[in-house]
Amino acid sequence: MVENILYAYMDELISLTPMTMHRYMYDVIPWESRLIGIVGPRGVGKSTMMLQHLAEHRRDGQRLYVTADNVYFSTNRLTDLADEFVKEGGSHLYIDEVHKYKGWSRELKQIHDMHPALHVTFTGSSVLDIQQGEADLSRRVLLYTMQGLSFREYLRLFHNIETRPYDISEILAGEATLPDVEHPLPLFRQYLANGYYPFSKEEGFSRRMQQVVSQTVESDIPMYADMKASTARKLKQLLSVISELAPFKPNADNLAREIGISKNNVPDYLVYLEKAGMIGQLRDSTGGLRGLGKVEKVYIDNPTLMTILAGGNPNIGNLRETFFYNQMRVNNDVVSSKESDFCIGQYTFEVGGHKKGRKQIADIPNGIVVRDDIETGHGIIVPLWNFGLNY
Repeated sequence: MVENILYAYMDELISLTPMTMHRYMYDVIPWESRLIGIVGPRGVGKSTMMLQHLAEHRRDGQRLYVTADNVYFSTNRLTDLADEFVKEGGSHLYIDEVHKYKGWSRELKQIHDMHPALHVTFTGSSVLDIQQGEADLSRRVLLYTMQGLSFREYLRLFHNIETRPYDISEILAGEATLPDVEHPLPLFRQYLANGYYPFSKEEGFSRRMQQVVSQTVESDIPMYADMKASTARKLKQLLSVISELAPFKPNADNLAREIGISKNNVPDYLVYLEKAGMIGQLRDSTGGLRGLGKVEKVYIDNPTLMTILAGGNPNIGNLRETFFYNQMRVNNDVVSSKESDFCIGQYTFEVGGHKKGRKQIADIPNGIVVRDDIETGHGIIVPLWNFGLNY
């Protein structure tokens, strides 16, 4: 029998879950599939989105939400819970932070194979690799990676300003607008400073962000990569070095020398930080779609994290590039440009302030000047904030 305390815990969390807004991923996920994984960096709202779906569909079959680090699992297994839940007519099981449960992949595979009528949705760290570990779930699970708030979502969540997402062709055509906002730039500045994470308005945001960084680098990545404590400290030291340099072209020799590790380990460390949502790596187009090429630049993952790591005073030029790359990578294949900053499909983008000219892209077909500090654009000049309305 499933213990009542688990249902009571679920009911309490649902009562505290905000229901006013769905994230961009909500309508993308096929919630009725048999096994769904939602991964992403700490603090971007994975748990909230899952609880929202549970709350809105509780009448559609018996549902149960659990967190994998619940003390219940110190003496009980996930497979045992699933067995009892199915016997009692359970149809949908939601497991939060599955990476905190030892042997999670093996037991999820067993649950999936033993209970074909049970729908399981889980969240986990973006560091997880479903193809590694004790069981390969890649053929069974539909995996979705969730990012933080776009500028558009920030406006809706914190300022009740509604606008639909615009695709890249609409943005370049000047169709991305905020009809109810006379001057968008003050709101855009607020977003850059602290708008990427849904908990940014909570008290002690800066301290909480420091905890997110520490837990990610000192706990999540070492747990996944089976690192020693001394190695984890090197990882944190590497992030500190990157925060002072980004965006920059990585040099394995220099980075290895700076933190005292083998240069052969640098690419792996960078991938761990990238998967964990601490950095972004801009690649060239040689590897085809979705970032398989050579790394040309390393960025801090998002403008809010960049601001925190810079003590509240990030370089504005670097911040602009970070924002563009962060926002556009969700729905587009963003690669490096040999002549300018970024390429997306047939377009080349040069990002800068309100005085940024056209000289650098003058001879480039489909060159676009992305300017900060302007409210509206014309021709090939597009306001930077427009690109925050892409998702």
